[in-house]
Amino acid sequence: MPRDVHPRLLRAFTTAAEELHFGRAAARLFVAQQALSRDIRALEDQLGLTLFTRTTRRVELTAHGIRLLPAAQAALAAQDTFVSAAARGGEPLLVDLNSPGLTSGRVLAAARELAPEVEMLARFHSGLAAAAPKILDGGLDVAFGRVAGLDAKVREGLAHQVVRLEPLALLLPEDHPLAARRTVPLKELSGYAVDIGTGNPGTTEWTDLGAKLLARFGLGAAAPHTMPVGIEEMSLYLRRHREPVLAAVGAETIPGTVLRPLVEPVPLSVLSLVWRPGLRHPGLAALRTAAARLGETGGWLRRPAGCWLPAADLALLG
Repeated sequence: MPRDVHPRLLRAFTTAAEELHFGRAAARLFVAQQALSRDIRALEDQLGLTLFTRTTRRVELTAHGIRLLPAAQAALAAQDTFVSAAARGGEPLLVDLNSPGLTSGRVLAAARELAPEVEMLARFHSGLAAAAPKILDGGLDVAFGRVAGLDAKVREGLAHQVVRLEPLALLLPEDHPLAARRTVPLKELSGYAVDIGTGNPGTTEWTDLGAKLLARFGLGAAAPHTMPVGIEEMSLYLRRHREPVLAAVGAETIPGTVLRPLVEPVPLSVLSLVWRPGLRHPGLAALRTAAARLGETGGWLRRPAGCWLPAADLALLG
Protein backbone atom coordinates (compact mmCIF):
# COMPACT_ATOMS: atom_id res chain seq x y z
CA MET A 1 0.00 0.00 0.00
CA PRO A 2 1.58 3.36 -1.02
CA ARG A 3 2.29 5.99 1.60
CA ASP A 4 2.11 8.92 -0.86
CA VAL A 5 -0.68 9.45 -3.38
CA HIS A 6 -0.54 12.42 -5.73
CA PRO A 7 -3.39 14.91 -5.16
CA ARG A 8 -4.10 14.90 -8.90
CA LEU A 9 -5.12 11.25 -8.66
CA LEU A 10 -7.31 11.93 -5.64
CA ARG A 11 -8.98 14.83 -7.47
CA ALA A 12 -9.67 12.61 -10.47
CA PHE A 13 -11.25 10.03 -8.16
CA THR A 14 -13.42 12.47 -6.18
CA THR A 15 -14.60 14.36 -9.26
CA ALA A 16 -15.55 11.16 -11.08
CA ALA A 17 -17.28 9.93 -7.91
CA GLU A 18 -19.29 13.16 -7.63
CA GLU A 19 -20.32 13.15 -11.30
CA LEU A 20 -20.58 9.37 -11.87
CA HIS A 21 -19.84 10.30 -15.48
CA PHE A 22 -16.27 10.37 -16.79
CA GLY A 23 -17.02 12.88 -19.54
CA ARG A 24 -18.50 15.45 -17.15
CA ALA A 25 -15.74 14.82 -14.62
CA ALA A 26 -13.07 15.38 -17.26
CA ALA A 27 -14.76 18.63 -18.33
CA ARG A 28 -14.81 19.85 -14.71
CA LEU A 29 -11.08 19.17 -14.42
CA PHE A 30 -10.26 20.62 -17.86
CA VAL A 31 -8.55 17.41 -18.98
CA ALA A 32 -9.22 14.85 -21.71
CA GLN A 33 -11.41 11.93 -20.72
CA GLN A 34 -8.53 9.57 -21.55
CA ALA A 35 -6.28 11.43 -19.11
CA LEU A 36 -8.90 11.16 -16.38
CA SER A 37 -9.31 7.43 -17.00
CA ARG A 38 -5.53 7.02 -16.90
CA ASP A 39 -5.28 8.80 -13.54
CA ILE A 40 -8.04 6.68 -12.03
CA ARG A 41 -6.39 3.49 -13.27
CA ALA A 42 -3.08 4.69 -11.79
CA LEU A 43 -4.76 5.29 -8.42
CA GLU A 44 -6.44 1.89 -8.51
CA ASP A 45 -3.09 0.27 -9.35
CA GLN A 46 -1.38 2.07 -6.44
CA LEU A 47 -4.08 1.03 -4.01
CA GLY A 48 -4.58 -2.43 -5.41
CA LEU A 49 -8.33 -1.76 -5.35
CA THR A 50 -11.10 -1.22 -7.88
CA LEU A 51 -12.89 2.06 -7.22
CA PHE A 52 -15.42 2.12 -10.08
CA THR A 53 -17.44 -0.29 -12.14
CA ARG A 54 -18.13 0.97 -15.67
CA THR A 55 -20.53 -0.18 -18.33
CA THR A 56 -21.50 1.42 -21.62
CA ARG A 57 -24.46 3.04 -19.84
CA ARG A 58 -23.34 3.98 -16.34
CA VAL A 59 -20.53 4.48 -13.83
CA GLU A 60 -20.86 3.33 -10.22
CA LEU A 61 -18.63 3.35 -7.16
CA THR A 62 -17.56 -0.01 -5.80
CA ALA A 63 -17.74 -0.71 -2.07
CA HIS A 64 -14.07 0.31 -1.85
CA GLY A 65 -14.83 3.55 -3.70
CA ILE A 66 -17.71 4.40 -1.37
CA ARG A 67 -15.54 3.68 1.67
CA LEU A 68 -12.57 5.78 0.49
CA LEU A 69 -14.43 8.77 -0.99
CA PRO A 70 -14.88 10.72 2.30
CA ALA A 71 -11.19 10.27 3.15
CA ALA A 72 -10.13 11.46 -0.31
CA GLN A 73 -12.40 14.51 -0.06
CA ALA A 74 -11.01 15.31 3.38
CA ALA A 75 -7.43 15.00 2.10
CA LEU A 76 -8.12 17.39 -0.77
CA ALA A 77 -9.90 19.83 1.53
CA ALA A 78 -6.86 19.82 3.81
CA GLN A 79 -4.60 20.49 0.84
CA ASP A 80 -6.82 23.34 -0.32
CA THR A 81 -6.74 24.82 3.18
CA PHE A 82 -2.94 24.68 3.16
CA VAL A 83 -2.61 26.23 -0.30
CA SER A 84 -5.15 28.91 0.55
CA ALA A 85 -3.36 29.86 3.76
CA ALA A 86 -0.12 30.26 1.82
CA ALA A 87 -1.51 32.00 -1.26
CA ARG A 88 -4.36 34.12 0.07
CA GLY A 89 -3.49 34.74 3.69
CA GLY A 90 -6.85 33.41 4.84
CA GLU A 91 -8.93 35.84 2.77
CA PRO A 92 -12.69 35.13 2.66
CA LEU A 93 -14.32 33.61 -0.40
CA LEU A 94 -16.71 36.08 -2.05
CA VAL A 95 -19.83 34.25 -3.24
CA ASP A 96 -22.51 35.84 -5.41
CA LEU A 97 -25.98 34.41 -4.75
CA ASN A 98 -28.09 36.64 -7.02
CA SER A 99 -30.75 36.66 -4.29
CA PRO A 100 -31.13 35.13 -0.80
CA GLY A 101 -32.47 31.62 -0.43
CA LEU A 102 -32.99 29.49 -3.54
CA THR A 103 -30.61 26.69 -4.52
CA SER A 104 -27.50 28.86 -4.26
CA GLY A 105 -28.34 29.81 -0.68
CA ARG A 106 -28.83 26.17 0.26
CA VAL A 107 -25.46 25.24 -1.22
CA LEU A 108 -23.71 28.05 0.65
CA ALA A 109 -25.38 27.06 3.93
CA ALA A 110 -24.30 23.43 3.46
CA ALA A 111 -20.76 24.50 2.57
CA ARG A 112 -20.54 26.58 5.75
CA GLU A 113 -21.52 23.49 7.74
CA LEU A 114 -18.85 21.44 5.98
CA ALA A 115 -16.13 24.05 6.57
CA PRO A 116 -17.17 26.22 9.55
CA GLU A 117 -13.62 27.53 9.95
CA VAL A 118 -13.62 29.03 6.43
CA GLU A 119 -15.06 32.50 5.85
CA MET A 120 -17.46 32.66 2.90
CA LEU A 121 -19.12 36.03 2.34
CA ALA A 122 -22.33 36.36 0.30
CA ARG A 123 -22.66 39.11 -2.27
CA PHE A 124 -25.82 39.90 -4.23
CA HIS A 125 -25.60 40.97 -7.87
CA SER A 126 -28.42 40.94 -10.37
CA GLY A 127 -27.36 37.83 -12.27
CA LEU A 128 -24.52 35.80 -13.73
CA ALA A 129 -24.09 38.17 -16.67
CA ALA A 130 -23.27 40.91 -14.16
CA ALA A 131 -21.20 38.68 -11.87
CA ALA A 132 -19.05 36.96 -14.54
CA PRO A 133 -16.86 39.99 -15.39
CA LYS A 134 -16.28 40.53 -11.67
CA ILE A 135 -15.14 36.93 -11.31
CA LEU A 136 -12.73 37.36 -14.20
CA ASP A 137 -11.21 40.56 -12.77
CA GLY A 138 -11.03 39.20 -9.20
CA GLY A 139 -13.83 41.27 -7.68
CA LEU A 140 -15.79 38.10 -6.96
CA ASP A 141 -14.69 34.51 -6.50
CA VAL A 142 -17.78 32.38 -7.14
CA ALA A 143 -21.28 32.83 -8.56
CA PHE A 144 -24.30 30.76 -9.56
CA GLY A 145 -26.27 30.94 -12.79
CA ARG A 146 -26.92 29.74 -16.32
CA VAL A 147 -23.54 29.35 -18.01
CA ALA A 148 -24.97 28.53 -21.45
CA GLY A 149 -26.47 32.02 -21.71
CA LEU A 150 -23.15 33.84 -21.32
CA ASP A 151 -21.15 35.29 -24.18
CA ALA A 152 -18.90 32.54 -25.59
CA LYS A 153 -15.65 34.39 -24.81
CA VAL A 154 -16.73 35.01 -21.22
CA ARG A 155 -17.86 31.40 -20.81
CA GLU A 156 -14.52 30.05 -22.07
CA GLY A 157 -12.71 31.97 -19.34
CA LEU A 158 -14.70 30.39 -16.49
CA ALA A 159 -14.76 27.02 -14.75
CA HIS A 160 -18.14 25.62 -13.76
CA GLN A 161 -19.95 22.68 -12.18
CA VAL A 162 -23.59 21.88 -12.93
CA VAL A 163 -25.50 22.03 -9.65
CA ARG A 164 -29.17 21.60 -10.47
CA LEU A 165 -31.76 21.28 -13.21
CA GLU A 166 -34.33 23.78 -11.93
CA PRO A 167 -37.93 23.52 -13.19
CA LEU A 168 -39.30 26.86 -14.35
CA ALA A 169 -42.41 28.55 -13.02
CA LEU A 170 -44.46 31.73 -13.27
CA LEU A 171 -44.63 34.38 -10.58
CA LEU A 172 -48.15 35.83 -10.70
CA PRO A 173 -50.26 38.37 -8.80
CA GLU A 174 -52.56 36.29 -6.60
CA ASP A 175 -55.65 37.59 -8.44
CA HIS A 176 -54.25 36.83 -11.92
CA PRO A 177 -56.46 34.51 -14.05
CA LEU A 178 -53.71 31.86 -14.12
CA ALA A 179 -53.15 32.00 -10.36
CA ALA A 180 -56.10 29.67 -9.71
CA ARG A 181 -54.28 26.80 -11.44
CA ARG A 182 -51.94 24.49 -9.49
CA THR A 183 -49.70 24.23 -12.56
CA VAL A 184 -49.70 26.14 -15.83
CA PRO A 185 -49.38 24.24 -19.14
CA LEU A 186 -47.30 26.23 -21.59
CA LYS A 187 -50.13 26.28 -24.12
CA GLU A 188 -52.25 28.19 -21.56
CA LEU A 189 -49.87 31.14 -21.89
CA SER A 190 -51.07 31.87 -25.40
CA GLY A 191 -52.32 35.45 -25.38
CA TYR A 192 -50.27 36.48 -22.34
CA ALA A 193 -47.05 38.50 -22.55
CA VAL A 194 -44.43 36.86 -20.32
CA ASP A 195 -41.90 38.99 -18.46
CA ILE A 196 -38.44 37.42 -19.04
CA GLY A 197 -36.43 40.25 -17.52
CA THR A 198 -35.65 41.97 -20.81
CA GLY A 199 -35.15 45.24 -18.99
CA ASN A 200 -32.35 43.89 -16.78
CA PRO A 201 -28.89 43.99 -18.43
CA GLY A 202 -27.42 42.02 -15.52
CA THR A 203 -29.48 38.88 -16.25
CA THR A 204 -29.10 38.48 -20.00
CA GLU A 205 -28.36 34.76 -19.54
CA TRP A 206 -31.83 34.39 -17.99
CA THR A 207 -33.51 36.54 -20.65
CA ASP A 208 -31.87 34.37 -23.30
CA LEU A 209 -33.38 31.25 -21.72
CA GLY A 210 -36.80 32.89 -21.57
CA ALA A 211 -36.59 34.04 -25.19
CA LYS A 212 -35.69 30.52 -26.35
CA LEU A 213 -38.58 29.04 -24.36
CA LEU A 214 -41.13 31.49 -25.70
CA ALA A 215 -39.91 31.11 -29.28
CA ARG A 216 -40.04 27.31 -29.06
CA PHE A 217 -43.68 27.32 -27.95
CA GLY A 218 -44.90 30.31 -29.95
CA LEU A 219 -45.43 32.61 -26.97
CA GLY A 220 -44.94 36.35 -26.59
CA ALA A 221 -42.56 38.35 -24.40
CA ALA A 222 -43.54 41.40 -22.37
CA ALA A 223 -42.05 44.77 -23.19
CA PRO A 224 -38.87 45.68 -21.27
CA HIS A 225 -39.38 47.19 -17.82
CA THR A 226 -36.89 48.50 -15.31
CA MET A 227 -36.56 45.62 -12.87
CA PRO A 228 -37.19 46.23 -9.15
CA VAL A 229 -34.80 45.51 -6.29
CA GLY A 230 -36.11 43.80 -3.16
CA ILE A 231 -39.18 41.78 -2.21
CA GLU A 232 -41.45 44.73 -1.48
CA GLU A 233 -40.61 46.43 -4.77
CA MET A 234 -41.15 43.18 -6.67
CA SER A 235 -44.60 42.86 -5.13
CA LEU A 236 -45.48 46.38 -6.31
CA TYR A 237 -43.95 45.65 -9.74
CA LEU A 238 -46.15 42.58 -10.26
CA ARG A 239 -49.29 44.40 -9.18
CA ARG A 240 -48.46 47.31 -11.48
CA HIS A 241 -47.65 45.38 -14.67
CA ARG A 242 -49.77 42.25 -14.02
CA GLU A 243 -47.66 40.14 -16.38
CA PRO A 244 -46.49 36.59 -15.60
CA VAL A 245 -42.83 36.71 -14.61
CA LEU A 246 -40.61 33.76 -15.53
CA ALA A 247 -38.99 32.31 -12.38
CA ALA A 248 -37.61 29.07 -10.97
CA VAL A 249 -39.57 26.68 -8.78
CA GLY A 250 -38.55 27.47 -5.22
CA ALA A 251 -38.26 31.23 -5.76
CA GLU A 252 -38.59 33.29 -2.60
CA THR A 253 -42.07 34.16 -1.34
CA ILE A 254 -43.32 37.59 -2.36
CA PRO A 255 -46.41 39.06 -0.66
CA GLY A 256 -49.47 39.22 -2.87
CA THR A 257 -48.13 36.71 -5.39
CA VAL A 258 -48.22 32.98 -6.15
CA LEU A 259 -45.70 30.72 -7.86
CA ARG A 260 -47.07 28.22 -10.38
CA PRO A 261 -44.86 25.55 -12.03
CA LEU A 262 -44.86 25.35 -15.82
CA VAL A 263 -45.72 21.97 -17.35
CA GLU A 264 -46.46 20.14 -20.59
CA PRO A 265 -43.52 20.00 -20.99
CA VAL A 266 -41.57 20.96 -17.87
CA PRO A 267 -39.00 23.59 -18.94
CA LEU A 268 -35.69 23.51 -17.06
CA SER A 269 -32.85 25.88 -16.28
CA VAL A 270 -29.32 24.49 -15.81
CA LEU A 271 -27.91 26.16 -12.69
CA SER A 272 -24.13 26.01 -12.33
CA LEU A 273 -21.51 26.98 -9.78
CA VAL A 274 -19.00 29.25 -11.55
CA TRP A 275 -15.44 30.32 -10.63
CA ARG A 276 -12.08 31.40 -12.08
CA PRO A 277 -9.95 28.53 -13.38
CA GLY A 278 -7.03 27.99 -11.03
CA LEU A 279 -8.81 29.38 -7.97
CA ARG A 280 -7.71 27.37 -4.93
CA HIS A 281 -9.65 28.07 -1.76
CA PRO A 282 -11.09 25.72 0.86
CA GLY A 283 -14.41 27.52 0.54
CA LEU A 284 -14.61 26.61 -3.14
CA ALA A 285 -13.86 22.98 -2.29
CA ALA A 286 -16.62 23.05 0.33
CA LEU A 287 -19.11 24.61 -2.11
CA ARG A 288 -18.37 22.00 -4.77
CA THR A 289 -18.71 19.14 -2.29
CA ALA A 290 -21.91 20.60 -0.82
CA ALA A 291 -23.43 21.04 -4.28
CA ALA A 292 -22.60 17.46 -5.25
CA ARG A 293 -24.02 16.03 -2.03
CA LEU A 294 -27.22 18.07 -2.16
CA GLY A 295 -27.61 17.16 -5.81
CA GLU A 296 -27.29 13.46 -5.07
CA THR A 297 -29.66 13.39 -2.10
CA GLY A 298 -32.19 15.75 -3.68
CA GLY A 299 -32.13 14.32 -7.20
CA TRP A 300 -31.20 17.75 -8.51
CA LEU A 301 -29.74 16.44 -11.76
CA ARG A 302 -32.64 14.14 -12.58
CA ARG A 303 -34.49 15.10 -15.75
CA PRO A 304 -38.29 14.83 -15.65
CA ALA A 305 -39.84 12.81 -18.46
CA GLY A 306 -40.66 14.99 -21.43
CA CYS A 307 -38.77 18.04 -20.13
CA TRP A 308 -37.48 20.88 -22.31
CA LEU A 309 -33.97 22.36 -22.41
CA PRO A 310 -32.23 24.47 -25.07
CA ALA A 311 -29.55 22.65 -27.06
CA ALA A 312 -26.75 24.76 -25.53
CA ASP A 313 -27.83 23.73 -22.02
CA LEU A 314 -28.19 20.07 -22.97
CA ALA A 315 -24.59 20.14 -24.24
CA LEU A 316 -23.37 21.01 -20.71
CA LEU A 317 -24.87 17.80 -19.34
CA GLY A 318 -22.79 15.49 -21.51
